[in-house]
Amino acid sequence: MDILNYRPSVGIMLMNNAGLVFIGRRRAKGIAEHLRQEHEWQMPQGGIDGGEEPYQAALRELREETNISSTSFLAESPDWYCYDLPPDTIKKGWKSRYQGQRQKWFALRFEGLETEINVEAPGDHPAEFDAWRWEEIRHLPELIVPFKRGVYEQVVKTFAYLAKTPKQS
Repeated sequence: MDILNYRPSVGIMLMNNAGLVFIGRRRAKGIAEHLRQEHEWQMPQGGIDGGEEPYQAALRELREETNISSTSFLAESPDWYCYDLPPDTIKKGWKSRYQGQRQKWFALRFEGLETEINVEAPGDHPAEFDAWRWEEIRHLPELIVPFKRGVYEQVVKTFAYLAKTPKQS
């Protein structure tokens, strides 16, 4: 696998005190029909800007997509996880520049009040989500578009131990 063909990016598994994970529903605008049906939920993610460290990119992307800044660090994935985009997405979205994404994942704890969360108007950036909810970690792979499922399975395996609340220990 040639990592030069993969866009460097980050993903954020944001957990609440109950061990549930934040997911947002991707806005339907411009998304192919086959990607919208039943698989439009995902965790925040985004590209790493030039000169930016992955953890700083994760905090920035989380703030840009959700308005959330009240977090604490829990863990970082030991590896980078890659996925390939479907051929039609490569041509339309990224003009054949990248074949997929190479992601470093971070687990964060949400430390704020839910009133801080605003996916519809998250600041100076266009909204990427039109709804959000807390979800059990085990359900995440079945909610994501199929081409990202392998990454979500790896992320769930990597961070599953963090989803246990003190009462479940």
